[in-house]
Amino acid sequence: MSTLDFTVTGMTCQHCVASVTEEVSEVPGVSAVDVDLASGALRVTGEGVDGDQVRAAVAEAGYSASAA
Repeated sequence: MSTLDFTVTGMTCQHCVASVTEEVSEVPGVSAVDVDLASGALRVTGEGVDGDQVRAAVAEAGYSASAA
């Protein structure tokens, strides 16, 4: 297992957190997603997870992510 950390911008509520969590959870290899609304921190745990796919999933949810 490995972890990838990102900073997500644009989230303002728990619905935002749920949207990001849902989209990122669908990325191949992801086993856990932890999103912190206050800091914008996103931690993705899994095996063989592609950071570009995680950023694309966050964009699909309507937000942007950069490496933390």
